Amino acid sequence: MFKLKRDPASQPNSWRTDNLPAWGLFFVTPWIIGFVAFTVYPFFASLYFSFTNFNIINFTPRWVGLDNYIELFTADPLFWISIGNSIKYAALLLLFATVFDIFIAYLLSLNVKFLSIYRTIFFFPVLVPVVAASLTWIWILNPRFGLINGLLDLVGIKGPNWLASPDTAMLSIILIAVWGSGRQVIVYLSGFNDIPRSLYEAADIDGASGTQKFRRITLPLLSPQIFFNVVTLIIFSLQSFSEVFIMTQGGPANSTLLYAVNLYNRAFRDFAMGYASALAWIMFLLILALTLIIFKFLAGRVIYER
Repeated sequence: MFKLKRDPASQPNSWRTDNLPAWGLFFVTPWIIGFVAFTVYPFFASLYFSFTNFNIINFTPRWVGLDNYIELFTADPLFWISIGNSIKYAALLLLFATVFDIFIAYLLSLNVKFLSIYRTIFFFPVLVPVVAASLTWIWILNPRFGLINGLLDLVGIKGPNWLASPDTAMLSIILIAVWGSGRQVIVYLSGFNDIPRSLYEAADIDGASGTQKFRRITLPLLSPQIFFNVVTLIIFSLQSFSEVFIMTQGGPANSTLLYAVNLYNRAFRDFAMGYASALAWIMFLLILALTLIIFKFLAGRVIYER
């Protein structure tokens, strides 16, 4: 009689099977080490330092309890200025960016020629490095040689000193942030593309106007994307630092002193790392509270069914 022999390649490899967990741990170990070293440890270290007088010059932190937090709320006017500026910046950016991004996403959802080129143009600012974009905008907004004031001069209008005037500096950095909000446009564009065309056709048969279709169809079905962008944009805006630091460094007259810029100044100019850690934890709690409030009041209004 003939015995059928199993192909060795088809037999389970006990060594390979038994050592899979070990090999998996081996491959993820670098990530675990990096996560612990650069995320977990700084997280808890900053909490500890926020209760000390730790600074770069003196590496022996002394426990001061709640003194840093008490000073924040009672004896630091820049804390309240930066809080106010950050809330103002976040609110205006949320308003302008939401309206602008939804409008641009709607235009990009239309079936027109060269659509892929238009989509690339509006997403391109996201790909530009922050430093390069900031330096470019400094030149564009230059009061003497800038592009914007040059165009205004052609029609007889004297342009302001955009980044050096307290009246226009905040508005300037907000508009620059709106210019770079291509990610939000892509999210809204995906929402527009998911809305069934049949709903608009049915509304046309019923004689609905463009405004009615936008209010009764577009906005409700776009609510998941709006909710996502609102949450992420608030978190982003409250942590904004690079553009403001490069273009205004919080000036003029503290008109653009955002919270992250104030935190940087206390940490790397005043070398008050303990105090800066307290600032960081206040920001963490503020963002957490705002996020929970948004989820509490807006999550139930989101429509996920098409």
